[in-house]
Amino acid sequence: MSRSRGEHLFDLLNSLLLILLSLITLYPFLFVLIASLSDPKWAIQTRGLIWYPKGFTLEAYRLVFQNPSIITGYLNTLLYVTLGTLLNILMTSFGAYALSRQQVMWKNPVMFLIVFTMFFNGGLIPTYLLIEDLGMADTRWALIIPAAMSAYNLIIMRTSFMSVPSSLEESAKLDGANDFTVLFRVILPLSMPVVAVMILFYGVAHWNSWFSALIYLRTRDLYPLQLILREILITSSTETMTTGVGGSDKMLFGETIKYATIIVATGPILLLYPFLQKYFVKGVMIGAIKG
Repeated sequence: MSRSRGEHLFDLLNSLLLILLSLITLYPFLFVLIASLSDPKWAIQTRGLIWYPKGFTLEAYRLVFQNPSIITGYLNTLLYVTLGTLLNILMTSFGAYALSRQQVMWKNPVMFLIVFTMFFNGGLIPTYLLIEDLGMADTRWALIIPAAMSAYNLIIMRTSFMSVPSSLEESAKLDGANDFTVLFRVILPLSMPVVAVMILFYGVAHWNSWFSALIYLRTRDLYPLQLILREILITSSTETMTTGVGGSDKMLFGETIKYATIIVATGPILLLYPFLQKYFVKGVMIGAIKG
């Protein structure tokens, strides 16, 4: 069918609008990147839009990576993301598999209780007291165990598992497979798009998490990168990174250090996203629509 002139004009306006919205969304990150690579004096004095670095320098990044807190925070965050996401996928898969099987008793009341937690919870103080009584306060487990499963992600994965034909499970069990074999060798391989989405959701949540660390951790060596970033941005604690800088330039480099720290903290998760993007839409749609 031939398209009318109005339809072509509508598509053109939609494309222009989406490009404009993309530029508006991307520019703040681009501004931070340019400012982090620019001469500190120029970056501070410049007002308005900037499109390229002036006085290109990597001094801010050198100062950032000289800070031992950044390296320690990076290693801690990588550990939290790896262990946390692995536990998240494991626990969510177990829960989704059990709640998606037709023969499981009391699955509807259990599902109601899980959904109930999305609207009501015990609150911060009871949760902190529980973590303290369990002996997890000021340990790495305080950031991993309490966030072992998300009710929202469980619902998405459960709906995805329900779309797998039950005949495959029956056939596997006729061949002697148990539930663990069915889950890991039948259900999960057929649900890799939604698993990739869960890895992205959980991984980003762990990478950006700072509030739990602020509440439960007191030992600085356990701080994740985002908590270090919070200190630098909010409390302007950049003195330890500018020890080798002249007194008049400390304030100037302090500002570009903030920009460089933002890039260092957000770069890895932005680089990971393109590798999982192709699964993103498919995984969410599979988890949202049954059948």
